[in-house]
Amino acid sequence: MQGVRSFRPLSDVGVRLELSPTTASPLAIDVEESTETRIQRLISESPVVIFSRPSCCMCHVMKRLLSTIGVHPTVIELDDHEIPALPSSSSADGDSSSAGAPAVFIGGSRVGGLENLVALHLTGHLRAKLVEAGALEGGGTVS
Repeated sequence: MQGVRSFRPLSDVGVRLELSPTTASPLAIDVEESTETRIQRLISESPVVIFSRPSCCMCHVMKRLLSTIGVHPTVIELDDHEIPALPSSSSADGDSSSAGAPAVFIGGSRVGGLENLVALHLTGHLRAKLVEAGALEGGGTVS
């Protein structure tokens, strides 16, 4: 049976779904859908998405940071041949984290890798971005 290949807990920070093409599931992926189209659709369907490689320690740190704030992102593991299909950052600052995985998208926009996510958090802009994306309710503070 195709569809969700595995569904397993990721400790206390959520679950990981590994998807394969099917037409019999609400998580269906059109077999004709290109990798780029599928990635764009996944970005648009969730307020926070992390695209990762299997067993990526940086992805684990991103998930832990977001979970301490109260956000449990959608995590998609990409095969090596799918990573080039990730949209790059539109920033012109030459950010090296704008290519490859892991990459986090908040509200449909690429934030970048772990360094950019931590920088947003340390400057106090991450919570506002998560609220704006609908991933977190406004009000209150988390220390």
